Amino acid sequence: MELKDILAISGQPGLYKFVAQSMRGIIVESLLDGKRMNASATSRVSALTEISMFTEGEDIALADVFTNIWNYTGGKEAISHKEADNAIREEFAKVLPEYDRERVHLSDMKKCFAWYNTLVKAGFTEFKLPEE
Repeated sequence: MELKDILAISGQPGLYKFVAQSMRGIIVESLLDGKRMNASATSRVSALTEISMFTEGEDIALADVFTNIWNYTGGKEAISHKEADNAIREEFAKVLPEYDRERVHLSDMKKCFAWYNTLVKAGFTEFKLPEE
């Protein structure tokens, strides 16, 4: 399983693994509970490799943010997305000190940590972008 096959679906909790193309969209499998579902062609589906975070300089790929978290935690799970808001902000500043404080919201940080923890539980150890 590679990061390019992991999807976020707007309006749906968690992350999904691409399984197959269907007539009305795509078939995905939840990384949380393993259940399969059809994501319709009208759903907003984003591959994690296409998502980036705002920084003071150039935007940084989400895969690189996950790598920073992996290095910071020593390969363990990160802070829970349910922790206190200040604790989440402090942890995020440690893994990505140059993040844009105006454009990166607390909800983005929570989602980043929740997704990272989901991926670690699913067995991810590398967060590489596909070769161009």
